[in-house]
Amino acid sequence: MINSEKIFSGGSNRGRRICVIGGGIGGLTAALAFARSGAEVELHEQAPALTEVGAGLQITPNGARALEALGLGSALDAVGIVAHAVEPMDAVTGRPVTQFDLSGLEQPPYRFFHRADLIEVLAEGCRQAGVNLRLGSKVNATDMDADLVVGAEGIHSQTRVALNGTQEPFFTGQVAWRAVVDAPDADPVARIWMAPGRHVVTYPVSGGRLNVVAVQERQQWAAEGWAHRDEAGNLRQAFRGASGRLKGILGQVEEVHLWGLFRHPVAENWGRNGVCILGDAAHPTLPFLAQGANLAIEDAFVLTRCCDQSSDITAALRNYEELRKPRVNRAIDAANANARNYHLSGIARTVAHTGLKVMGKIMPNAFMGRMDWLYGYDVTK
Repeated sequence: MINSEKIFSGGSNRGRRICVIGGGIGGLTAALAFARSGAEVELHEQAPALTEVGAGLQITPNGARALEALGLGSALDAVGIVAHAVEPMDAVTGRPVTQFDLSGLEQPPYRFFHRADLIEVLAEGCRQAGVNLRLGSKVNATDMDADLVVGAEGIHSQTRVALNGTQEPFFTGQVAWRAVVDAPDADPVARIWMAPGRHVVTYPVSGGRLNVVAVQERQQWAAEGWAHRDEAGNLRQAFRGASGRLKGILGQVEEVHLWGLFRHPVAENWGRNGVCILGDAAHPTLPFLAQGANLAIEDAFVLTRCCDQSSDITAALRNYEELRKPRVNRAIDAANANARNYHLSGIARTVAHTGLKVMGKIMPNAFMGRMDWLYGYDVTK
């Protein structure tokens, strides 16, 4: 395990008062990182308990490096499932297109988590580090008495609005369903079930369950946010032309949530006057690269180190933004490309699937090599 005291060795954070708004993954990581660097940290979460709407998420090696550097390696091992492979599937036939082995990735491993498990790992790390967790506390960034206020409230961040004004998102023409089903014997594999105009991603999480995220292209608008319930029959109807294997998974769904997928611009201004933003508050990301949580974790680590290395908060925030924007923009572009590639039809679909098959057979390591910019990135160096 990397010693966080050696990483945060600038010393400028010692004694600083840091206020974090938002008790999600990005906010908790920021609170923990600042506390490890010697700051006095309080975190405000408006909900009465630290909970996560939703189900699973994937923590890839780039995000895991930061979490392990913060001392959470053993806790991650205890609640995560190590992923063995990513398997693109033909949702119509139910057969694999190819398989990309994840065992060759540099450590730490690619893992699957239930969000609630990861939230508790982060919260316990914060408690042990002396973070003052204030639940049921709704605050405004501009009213806080602190050396630095970190807005980590997600896509509806009021801290972002304070820094940038209101910026309207636009509906992508896609909606997503999220559900969990029982699957005690599920393989530790992330499967991407691709069909014309839609796809499903499945992977196991703790408790013998399978996380299910299904996306459909459609013009019928749906509200943004994960907490909107829908009928399971609507999900099954959207994938009525799928293989029996996928239908069998969707047939187990009893409770499902639906939300619209919206594109938000990357915030122009990430910090000024002792106030900053990170994660979805700064750069909402569509869920087609499994990087939303990972980018927020990276943000939190880089922000903490920039502040620790500078006695000037303004200069630190400028450095943080300059370091993060190019990477975030590249990840968002890659996620947007996946949104198109998963939903191909006709000859384009045939060509793409054939290319994946050839890559998997002839150059099995080529895919992981292409992803090294993402998974091989190390914010602790």
